[in-house]
Order: sequence, then structure tokens, then C-alpha cells
Amino acid sequence: MRKASLSRDTNETKISVTVNLDGTGVSKMVTGIGFFDHMLDQLARHSLTDIEITAKGDLHIDDHHTVEDCGIALGQALVKALGDKRGIRRYGSFHLAMDDALVRCALDLSARPFLVWNVPFPTAKIGAFDTELVREFFQALSTHGGITLHVDLIHGINSHHIAEAAFKAVARALREAVEMDPRQTGAIPSTKGSL
Repeated sequence: MRKASLSRDTNETKISVTVNLDGTGVSKMVTGIGFFDHMLDQLARHSLTDIEITAKGDLHIDDHHTVEDCGIALGQALVKALGDKRGIRRYGSFHLAMDDALVRCALDLSARPFLVWNVPFPTAKIGAFDTELVREFFQALSTHGGITLHVDLIHGINSHHIAEAAFKAVARALREAVEMDPRQTGAIPSTKGSL
């Protein structure tokens, strides 16, 4: 029921995405970027959303277009799967601790995209992955998913832990927001009557 598939095909990337909001966190990620696949796996697993992403991008240039376009496509797939958002909780928040890192996420599936990103990284890279691309992914996800998204690093000294805590915190907040609210069956969670 709350499933969606879509493809995005540009001169820079070819991406296909499938999501099932009522899944169990099963994932299949093939982007050609190992660390990014690992982060996307965390997003699926901890949101309990089944996600498949296959991407072929211009990695001979760098990872930027592939990471950003995966965020765009995943955001669009979430919008499609949510439909009119009838009966969902809409809001979600979570504090996620991972070793030295503590990240707070709060989000609203408002259809009013806005990203507040206070997640400084102590290093420019995690292996070969540019840490600035973590923000780029969430900017694209927020914009194309219609999500008001706030992510804040409270503590952290290890870039890998910080990035993973951010993905997991967003995942847990998203899990809460997309869940059906048994006290609002069939209602759109807005005084406007639409989202």
C-alpha cells in the first residue's frame, strides 16, 4: 500500500529507487560508493523502511552528483509513498548515541522543506568519502521529500561515528513520523486539512 518506485535519469546519474514504508528495514544499496551504501543501509534498517537504490553516476569526476541525486530520488519516492499523508504521525524526533557521537534529529513531514544542519566534521574525509556530502544528501532529501529537517551534533570527535549517528538519528525520527497514528485513523495531521 505505502510503496513507491521511481527512476531518475540525467546526464550525470541513472538512479532507481523503491521504498516500502511498512517494511522491516531490508535494504539493497548499489551506488558504487562503499561508505555511502553503508550509511543508506543504516537509514533503511533503523527507519524500518525497505529501501532499494541502484545508482550509476559519474564517479570518475567525484561522488557529489551520485550522493545528491540519490537524496533527490529517495525524497521523491517518500513523497509518492506517503500520498496525502492521511493518518500518519507527521512529526518525529530522536537522540542517537554512537560511541563518542550524540546527534539530535527533529523533523516534520510538512511539505515545507527546510534544512537546519549543525553537524561539523573534524575531518574532510571518511576514507575516500567527502564528509561535506553528508549534508548534501540530507539537503536533497529534505528539499525533494518536503521535510523540515533539523540535525544537530551535540558531541562527537570521530567523523565516521558522527556521520553514522546522523543517518541513524534521521532514520529513527523518520520511522516515528511515517508511522500510522491509531488515534488519527484517516485524518490528515494538519489544521489546514492538507499537507
